Amino acid sequence: MRGHGAFMRFWYARFAATSANQMLMVAVGWQMYGLTGSAWDLGLVGLLQFAPALALVLVAGHVVDGFHRGRIIALCMAAQVLVTAVLALATLRGWASRDLLLGTSVLLGAVKAFQMPAQQSLPPLLVPTALLPRALAFASTGSQAAIVAGPAVGGFVYAFGAAAVYGLCAALFTAAGALVIGVRYAHAPRASRAVTLGTLLAGVRFVRNKPVVLGAISLDLFAVLLGGATALLPIFAKDVLFVGPWGLGLLRAAPAAGAFALSVALTRWPITRRAGHVLLGAVALYGVATLVFGLSTSFGVSLVALVVAGAADMVSVVIRQSLVQLDTPDEMRGRVSAVNSVFIGASNQLGEFESGATAAWLGPVGSVVLGGIGTLLVAAAWVRLFPTLANRDALVQAR
Repeated sequence: MRGHGAFMRFWYARFAATSANQMLMVAVGWQMYGLTGSAWDLGLVGLLQFAPALALVLVAGHVVDGFHRGRIIALCMAAQVLVTAVLALATLRGWASRDLLLGTSVLLGAVKAFQMPAQQSLPPLLVPTALLPRALAFASTGSQAAIVAGPAVGGFVYAFGAAAVYGLCAALFTAAGALVIGVRYAHAPRASRAVTLGTLLAGVRFVRNKPVVLGAISLDLFAVLLGGATALLPIFAKDVLFVGPWGLGLLRAAPAAGAFALSVALTRWPITRRAGHVLLGAVALYGVATLVFGLSTSFGVSLVALVVAGAADMVSVVIRQSLVQLDTPDEMRGRVSAVNSVFIGASNQLGEFESGATAAWLGPVGSVVLGGIGTLLVAAAWVRLFPTLANRDALVQAR
């Protein structure tokens, strides 16, 4: 992305923040499972991160559309520095507990309610429209590289204690905040308008009335909600595949390894035709890979299945995010991105809760297998429910 300095600062900031977040999730998950040994509590961490995003969605979207998006992200980084510092201190002093981990999960969820829509709606302001799909793929390359490195580094550093991981996260969030505060773009403050229920709900109405956007956003919700197994990886690492923290780090990194490889390819060869068919095919492949992972008792096979799942998910992510940003006018992007963030949060954090709850009922293997089957059914259903999305050809349409 030569010649786009502001976008590159954003790229580096996102890389640092994503690395920190991935390390943080490894540490919190392993520490929670060590404290309680409960699949339910692992799922509860995800639920409590999702709940604030749902509660704050309308306010967050309005704020992102009205203020400088780079500064909003910088403030979110500062808040996460404070959270990780508290976790490090609590671990060192010996008063880290289940309640503390759940409480900080709520705080992290509230921060991400503002961070995610700001991050999603910023790239269209930093690059020309024609370059946006390639820029989003390039941004995903950095994020996936961080997701590959973050869990592996986090698992290694955890050998020195959870406090060491939390301290490293605090340093990375600090670096991310310093980078993003320097992002410059043409920001025209919005005309001051009264905050009404109508302005808050504008993003919801826009999504409801745009079948392509609604289909793309909801596809992520239902497919990943059912197919996600991230919350159960500590159980698979310890009780199914019989590996330790290092194995957990590799399992968490495996989907990102596949996603990284695909994001590099999409940066070089972006999807230009049959976008809808490619999107739904990728979701179906994600479901198949999830099934294989759930049934596997081999560490090697499990890693390969997660790599394939990550690659398929990356194709889906780039297409869906491109469609949402390209089909939304800038004055609505914050509110639409906030709605999108809730769906993403539901598919990730609420998906972790669903995985934990069904694992407590069916066991970890039964939970993941059921999710894989559900994902395949969703891909088939969306062909009929959203034909405009399924038949979408080019991402960037002539105006």
